This record gives sequence, C-alpha cells and structure tokens, in this order.
Amino acid sequence: MARVNLLLLMAVIATALYLVHTQYLSRQLYTELDRVQQDARRLETERDRLQVEKRAQATPLRVEKLAKEQLQMRTTSPAITQYVRPDGSVIPAVAPVAPTPPTTGKPAAKPAARPAATAARAAR
Repeated sequence: MARVNLLLLMAVIATALYLVHTQYLSRQLYTELDRVQQDARRLETERDRLQVEKRAQATPLRVEKLAKEQLQMRTTSPAITQYVRPDGSVIPAVAPVAPTPPTTGKPAAKPAARPAATAARAAR
C-alpha cells in the first residue's frame, strides 16, 4: 500500500509541476502576444500618418511647383509640341503662321456669295 501511495504522490507532484510549467508558458505567450499587438497598433498608426503625409506631398499644386522650380519644366502649348512619326521624322503641332500683309486702310473685298441652288449642286 505504501508503494501505491508513494506512486500516487509522485504522479500528483509530476502533474502539479507540469501544470505550473504550462501556466508559465501560457503567460509568456500572452505577454508576447500583447507586445506584438502593441507593435501592430504602432505600425498601423505610423502607416496612417505616412498615408496622410503622402497625400499632402502629392497635391497637384505642390507637384506643379516642384516641377517648375526644381526640374525647370513648363506647361505644354501647341507652339512647343512636336509629334514624331514612326520613321523618326518630327511633325510640328502648329503650322507656321504666314506673315500678314500690311493693311492699307481699305476694307477687304468680300467674296461673291453663291446662290443657294448653286451651293447645293456643288455639294453633291
């Protein structure tokens, strides 16, 4: 009987030690989980802050200002636009303007108006 009691006592002590060990591991894991959740909240807050900063940095007015000041860029106009053909030749966007003749003070002659019937036949 003493052997059985001693064996049962050893089993109770081993079970108690195992229980203490598992509780210790559980507490360690809980503290690690809490620390990781705090890091996740900190990173989420930093991400939100950086998103706001990114939106503030990418406003069209700021981008245009930086392009003009730092990159020496200018807005496009038909006068400076050029189109390139597949063969590499350049086509100006705006045809060169022919110089206008000097005016003499007389009104320009109007072209003769066509009768409506003549204009309809010419359109066919």
